[in-house]
Amino acid sequence: MSLSVGDVAPEFSLPDQDRQVVSLADLRGTPVLVVFYPFAFSGICTGELCQLRDELATYTDAGVKVVAISTDPAFSLKAFKAQEGFDFPLLSDFWPHGATAQAYGVFNDKAGMAVRGTFLVDAEGKIAFTEVNQPGDAREQSGWKDAVAKIAA
Repeated sequence: MSLSVGDVAPEFSLPDQDRQVVSLADLRGTPVLVVFYPFAFSGICTGELCQLRDELATYTDAGVKVVAISTDPAFSLKAFKAQEGFDFPLLSDFWPHGATAQAYGVFNDKAGMAVRGTFLVDAEGKIAFTEVNQPGDAREQSGWKDAVAKIAA
């Protein structure tokens, strides 16, 4: 199942790198950029999240919260965040393994990981932008920024 613009975003409640639960419902009223990625510490994922870190003001200045989700355990995410200095939560979809990625249609069953799915959820909880790339295909983030500019206008 893949999600389309206008669909209601599936709810989630996941632990962050500090094992504090972050729920999409708790963020309602604010647009949220939900970024799924395969694995912490892997080359392409690190590059994408570092670009997101470096350009975070593009999103936060527009009033958009950013969360990044992988199937890594919280302990790995804590080390990854500390090493790279990310200023947004890294959420663990570890158990039940990949359940949130499955709900968003971005789980690779054979590899047991999320693929590169990006979803901009508007303040009412509906998908305003979606992009799905396969694990080896780095994302061009200009589309995300265009979608944020539209939602902020």
